[in-house]
Amino acid sequence: MSKERTRNGQPRQSEGVRAFKRGLDVLHEVNRSGGIRAGDVARALDLPRPTVYRLLETLEELGYIARSASDDRFRVTRRALSLGDGYDPGVVICQAAAPYLADLSKKLVWPVDLSTYENAAMVVQETTHSRSPLSIDRGMIGKRLPMLRTSAGRAYLAACPARERDLIINHLRRIDEADDRPFLDQGRLDRMIAETAARGYAIRTEGEYNPKTASIAVAIVRDGAVFGCISIIWIRSALGIEEAVAQFASQLLETASAIPVAE
Repeated sequence: MSKERTRNGQPRQSEGVRAFKRGLDVLHEVNRSGGIRAGDVARALDLPRPTVYRLLETLEELGYIARSASDDRFRVTRRALSLGDGYDPGVVICQAAAPYLADLSKKLVWPVDLSTYENAAMVVQETTHSRSPLSIDRGMIGKRLPMLRTSAGRAYLAACPARERDLIINHLRRIDEADDRPFLDQGRLDRMIAETAARGYAIRTEGEYNPKTASIAVAIVRDGAVFGCISIIWIRSALGIEEAVAQFASQLLETASAIPVAE
């Protein structure tokens, strides 16, 4: 069945779709304003007042907005705010970074991961392990990586603000995982942070996490905020750290800088 089209050839929206879009526009305007009267919504969206009143009443009946008895302004409710609970920054950075990781992995051949910080660990959000002929790991998506024993965790700690780093380190001390204890020595920790910050990338070379592999990681930083880390992983016996740095570090840094990040 052919769809009815407008003069410029675009499919004409059904009345139901138009009404739904207007409802979302009204909800967005109420949320953006922090408190707004019906007439102001109509003017802001250039909609007829009767239409706006009807949409506001519907949103109020559904529990997404509430009308103040004192000033007749509409404000969003906790139910509307809960719609944001499903927002996941990891998903957003994953979508932005995926094509860059794929391109980087093609150039470097070894597998590349994107991870984000979550509750005292780096969580793998995107990976090219399944596409890399040199990978020895599978099922990496969602894997939690320790902060102190992986290059991604070290890169994040070195790049994040000092206050955030202190909170993470204190949390790790409370968890008191046996494998982390040597790396929580203050002198060793301070050296790792300083060296990583000076280089611009973190390294894992001594089998601290996976004895078969080594890795380099770079943080994705914008205006002091760390959005995630890119890591490249290789088999330790196949490549020394100096050779790996020469081959990978500059391209990791370039990729981290190129990924478009929406704050």
